[in-house]
Amino acid sequence: MSGHVAAIYRHPVKGFTPERLNHVDLAPGEGFPHDRVWAVENGPSGYDPDAPTFTPKQKFTVLAAIPKVAAARTRYDETTGVMTAEAPGAPAFAGRLDDADAREAFAAWLTEFLDADDLRGPLKVVDARGPFRFTDHPLGQVSVINMASVRDLSEKMGVELDPLRFRGNLYVEGWPPWVENEWGGRELMVGWARAKVFKPIVRCAAIEVDPTTAVRDLEVVKALFDNYAHMFCGIYIQMTTTGRVGLGDAITAPQ
Repeated sequence: MSGHVAAIYRHPVKGFTPERLNHVDLAPGEGFPHDRVWAVENGPSGYDPDAPTFTPKQKFTVLAAIPKVAAARTRYDETTGVMTAEAPGAPAFAGRLDDADAREAFAAWLTEFLDADDLRGPLKVVDARGPFRFTDHPLGQVSVINMASVRDLSEKMGVELDPLRFRGNLYVEGWPPWVENEWGGRELMVGWARAKVFKPIVRCAAIEVDPTTAVRDLEVVKALFDNYAHMFCGIYIQMTTTGRVGLGDAITAPQ
Protein backbone atom coordinates (compact mmCIF):
# COMPACT_ATOMS: atom_id res chain seq x y z
CA MET A 1 0.00 0.00 0.00
CA SER A 2 1.67 3.17 -1.16
CA GLY A 3 1.27 6.80 -0.21
CA HIS A 4 3.57 9.80 -0.45
CA VAL A 5 5.06 12.33 1.93
CA ALA A 6 2.94 15.48 1.67
CA ALA A 7 4.63 17.50 4.43
CA ILE A 8 7.55 17.26 6.85
CA TYR A 9 7.73 19.15 10.14
CA ARG A 10 10.02 19.50 13.13
CA HIS A 11 9.25 21.12 16.49
CA PRO A 12 12.56 22.36 17.94
CA VAL A 13 10.99 23.36 21.28
CA LYS A 14 8.47 20.89 22.68
CA GLY A 15 4.96 22.34 22.48
CA PHE A 16 5.93 25.30 20.31
CA THR A 17 5.81 26.19 16.61
CA PRO A 18 6.11 23.47 13.93
CA GLU A 19 8.64 24.22 11.18
CA ARG A 20 8.16 22.91 7.66
CA LEU A 21 11.03 21.11 5.90
CA ASN A 22 11.72 19.94 2.35
CA HIS A 23 13.63 16.85 3.43
CA VAL A 24 15.11 15.15 6.48
CA ASP A 25 17.84 12.56 7.05
CA LEU A 26 16.75 9.78 9.40
CA ALA A 27 18.76 6.99 11.04
CA PRO A 28 18.19 4.10 13.46
CA GLY A 29 18.56 5.04 17.10
CA GLU A 30 18.69 8.76 16.35
CA GLY A 31 16.09 11.34 17.17
CA PHE A 32 14.33 13.30 14.46
CA PRO A 33 16.83 16.06 13.64
CA HIS A 34 16.23 19.31 15.55
CA ASP A 35 12.85 18.04 16.75
CA ARG A 36 11.89 18.48 20.42
CA VAL A 37 15.51 19.07 21.41
CA TRP A 38 14.44 21.66 23.99
CA ALA A 39 11.59 21.79 26.45
CA VAL A 40 10.49 24.33 29.04
CA GLU A 41 9.99 23.04 32.56
CA ASN A 42 6.88 24.38 34.24
CA GLY A 43 8.34 24.18 37.72
CA PRO A 44 11.01 21.60 38.61
CA SER A 45 10.53 18.39 36.63
CA GLY A 46 13.41 16.27 37.85
CA TYR A 47 14.89 16.08 34.35
CA ASP A 48 18.70 15.89 34.31
CA PRO A 49 20.32 16.86 30.97
CA ASP A 50 23.46 14.95 31.94
CA ALA A 51 21.43 11.75 32.37
CA PRO A 52 18.40 12.31 30.13
CA THR A 53 15.44 10.05 30.72
CA PHE A 54 11.79 10.21 29.69
CA THR A 55 9.85 12.89 31.56
CA PRO A 56 6.04 13.16 31.25
CA LYS A 57 4.88 16.05 29.08
CA GLN A 58 2.78 17.39 31.95
CA LYS A 59 6.04 18.67 33.47
CA PHE A 60 6.53 21.10 30.58
CA THR A 61 4.81 24.10 28.99
CA VAL A 62 2.73 22.15 26.46
CA LEU A 63 -0.55 22.82 24.68
CA ALA A 64 -2.41 20.16 26.63
CA ALA A 65 -2.05 22.33 29.75
CA ILE A 66 -1.42 25.84 28.36
CA PRO A 67 -3.16 26.66 25.06
CA LYS A 68 -1.56 30.13 25.00
CA VAL A 69 1.76 28.47 24.11
CA ALA A 70 0.47 28.25 20.51
CA ALA A 71 0.40 32.06 20.32
CA ALA A 72 4.19 32.22 20.70
CA ARG A 73 5.76 31.82 17.25
CA THR A 74 9.23 30.35 17.42
CA ARG A 75 11.76 29.69 14.67
CA TYR A 76 15.11 27.88 14.83
CA ASP A 77 17.93 28.64 12.40
CA GLU A 78 20.13 25.54 12.39
CA THR A 79 22.90 27.38 10.50
CA THR A 80 23.41 30.02 13.20
CA GLY A 81 21.86 28.15 16.11
CA VAL A 82 19.66 31.17 16.86
CA MET A 83 16.06 30.75 17.93
CA THR A 84 13.66 33.64 17.57
CA ALA A 85 10.27 34.08 19.19
CA GLU A 86 7.42 36.53 18.75
CA ALA A 87 4.07 36.85 20.48
CA PRO A 88 1.23 39.38 20.64
CA GLY A 89 2.07 42.22 23.00
CA ALA A 90 5.59 40.94 23.69
CA PRO A 91 8.98 42.13 22.44
CA ALA A 92 10.81 39.83 20.04
CA PHE A 93 13.32 37.35 21.45
CA ALA A 94 16.44 36.00 19.78
CA GLY A 95 19.18 33.82 21.24
CA ARG A 96 21.15 30.61 21.01
CA LEU A 97 19.53 28.05 23.30
CA ASP A 98 22.84 26.22 23.63
CA ASP A 99 23.91 29.24 25.71
CA ALA A 100 22.86 29.27 29.37
CA ASP A 101 22.21 33.02 29.44
CA ALA A 102 19.97 32.78 26.35
CA ARG A 103 18.02 29.90 27.91
CA GLU A 104 17.41 32.01 31.00
CA ALA A 105 16.37 34.94 28.82
CA PHE A 106 13.88 32.81 26.89
CA ALA A 107 12.43 31.45 30.14
CA ALA A 108 12.04 35.04 31.38
CA TRP A 109 10.40 36.05 28.09
CA LEU A 110 7.89 33.22 28.40
CA THR A 111 7.22 34.01 32.04
CA GLU A 112 6.18 37.52 31.06
CA PHE A 113 4.04 36.30 28.16
CA LEU A 114 2.19 33.37 29.74
CA ASP A 115 -0.55 33.82 32.32
CA ALA A 116 0.62 33.55 35.91
CA ASP A 117 -2.19 31.10 36.73
CA ASP A 118 -0.68 28.61 34.26
CA LEU A 119 2.74 28.60 35.89
CA ARG A 120 3.40 25.97 38.56
CA GLY A 121 6.87 27.27 39.36
CA PRO A 122 9.88 28.88 37.72
CA LEU A 123 10.23 28.22 33.99
CA LYS A 124 13.50 26.66 32.86
CA VAL A 125 14.67 25.69 29.38
CA VAL A 126 16.23 22.21 29.32
CA ASP A 127 17.93 20.45 26.42
CA ALA A 128 18.20 16.94 25.05
CA ARG A 129 21.54 15.17 24.67
CA GLY A 130 22.65 12.74 21.97
CA PRO A 131 19.74 10.82 20.45
CA PHE A 132 17.37 11.74 23.29
CA ARG A 133 14.26 13.75 22.36
CA PHE A 134 11.36 15.16 24.37
CA THR A 135 8.79 12.99 22.58
CA ASP A 136 5.51 12.04 24.24
CA HIS A 137 6.58 8.39 24.22
CA PRO A 138 10.17 7.36 25.01
CA LEU A 139 10.25 5.01 22.00
CA GLY A 140 8.37 7.26 19.57
CA GLN A 141 11.16 8.27 17.17
CA VAL A 142 9.16 9.66 14.22
CA SER A 143 5.45 10.49 14.19
CA VAL A 144 3.41 9.94 11.03
CA ILE A 145 -0.03 11.41 10.35
CA ASN A 146 -2.39 9.98 7.72
CA MET A 147 -4.12 12.98 6.13
CA ALA A 148 -7.07 10.81 5.08
CA SER A 149 -7.70 9.93 8.73
CA VAL A 150 -7.71 13.62 9.67
CA ARG A 151 -10.19 14.37 6.88
CA ASP A 152 -12.43 11.48 7.95
CA LEU A 153 -12.49 12.78 11.52
CA SER A 154 -13.18 16.28 10.20
CA GLU A 155 -16.20 14.98 8.29
CA LYS A 156 -17.51 13.17 11.36
CA MET A 157 -17.16 16.36 13.42
CA GLY A 158 -18.54 18.68 10.73
CA VAL A 159 -15.46 20.94 10.86
CA GLU A 160 -12.17 21.25 9.00
CA LEU A 161 -9.39 20.21 11.37
CA ASP A 162 -5.95 21.71 10.81
CA PRO A 163 -3.61 18.69 10.53
CA LEU A 164 -1.01 20.67 12.50
CA ARG A 165 -3.11 20.07 15.60
CA PHE A 166 -1.57 16.59 15.59
CA ARG A 167 2.05 17.85 15.62
CA GLY A 168 3.42 15.12 13.37
CA ASN A 169 6.80 14.82 11.68
CA LEU A 170 5.63 13.21 8.41
CA TYR A 171 2.21 13.80 6.86
CA VAL A 172 1.09 11.20 4.32
CA GLU A 173 -1.37 11.29 1.44
CA GLY A 174 -2.60 8.19 -0.40
CA TRP A 175 -3.44 5.81 2.44
CA PRO A 176 -7.05 4.88 3.23
CA PRO A 177 -8.31 6.44 6.46
CA TRP A 178 -7.31 4.71 9.69
CA VAL A 179 -5.53 1.79 8.01
CA GLU A 180 -2.36 2.76 9.90
CA ASN A 181 -3.90 1.73 13.24
CA GLU A 182 -3.56 -1.95 12.23
CA TRP A 183 0.11 -1.77 11.25
CA GLY A 184 1.88 -2.36 14.55
CA GLY A 185 5.14 -4.20 13.87
CA ARG A 186 4.90 -3.84 10.08
CA GLU A 187 7.80 -2.59 7.98
CA LEU A 188 7.59 0.55 5.85
CA MET A 189 9.66 2.03 3.09
CA VAL A 190 9.99 5.72 3.95
CA GLY A 191 11.65 7.59 1.12
CA TRP A 192 15.07 5.95 0.82
CA ALA A 193 14.97 4.40 4.28
CA ARG A 194 13.24 1.53 6.02
CA ALA A 195 11.26 1.72 9.24
CA LYS A 196 9.06 -0.38 11.49
CA VAL A 197 5.72 0.77 12.85
CA PHE A 198 5.90 0.96 16.64
CA LYS A 199 2.35 1.83 17.74
CA PRO A 200 -0.61 4.16 17.21
CA ILE A 201 -0.36 7.55 18.93
CA VAL A 202 -2.80 8.00 21.82
CA ARG A 203 -4.08 11.55 21.76
CA CYS A 204 -4.50 14.06 24.57
CA ALA A 205 -6.00 17.52 25.04
CA ALA A 206 -3.23 19.17 22.99
CA ILE A 207 -5.14 18.41 19.77
CA GLU A 208 -8.10 20.39 21.08
CA VAL A 209 -6.13 23.63 20.72
CA ASP A 210 -6.33 25.51 17.42
CA PRO A 211 -2.69 26.08 16.39
CA THR A 212 -3.57 29.40 14.74
CA THR A 213 -5.81 31.01 17.36
CA ALA A 214 -4.26 29.35 20.45
CA VAL A 215 -7.78 28.64 21.73
CA ARG A 216 -9.05 25.30 23.03
CA ASP A 217 -12.07 25.14 20.77
CA LEU A 218 -12.99 21.53 19.91
CA GLU A 219 -13.40 18.28 21.85
CA VAL A 220 -11.30 16.28 19.40
CA VAL A 221 -10.33 13.50 21.82
CA LYS A 222 -13.99 12.91 22.67
CA ALA A 223 -14.84 12.90 18.96
CA LEU A 224 -12.23 10.20 18.33
CA PHE A 225 -13.69 8.00 21.04
CA ASP A 226 -17.32 8.68 20.14
CA ASN A 227 -16.82 7.94 16.45
CA TYR A 228 -14.17 5.21 16.47
CA ALA A 229 -14.02 3.85 20.04
CA HIS A 230 -10.33 4.75 20.26
CA MET A 231 -8.21 7.85 20.87
CA PHE A 232 -5.59 7.25 18.16
CA CYS A 233 -4.49 9.56 15.38
CA GLY A 234 -1.15 8.84 13.75
CA ILE A 235 1.56 6.26 14.35
CA TYR A 236 5.07 6.21 15.72
CA ILE A 237 7.70 4.60 13.52
CA GLN A 238 11.28 3.59 14.31
CA MET A 239 13.93 3.73 11.61
CA THR A 240 15.75 0.48 10.77
CA THR A 241 18.04 1.88 8.04
CA THR A 242 19.50 5.30 7.28
CA GLY A 243 18.10 7.43 4.48
CA ARG A 244 16.79 10.74 3.28
CA VAL A 245 13.05 11.45 3.18
CA GLY A 246 11.79 14.28 0.99
CA LEU A 247 8.51 15.82 -0.07
CA GLY A 248 6.74 13.59 -2.60
CA ASP A 249 8.72 10.49 -1.65
CA ALA A 250 6.83 7.21 -1.44
CA ILE A 251 5.94 5.84 1.97
CA THR A 252 4.86 2.27 1.44
CA ALA A 253 3.63 -0.62 3.55
CA PRO A 254 4.01 -4.12 2.07
CA GLN A 255 0.73 -5.86 1.34
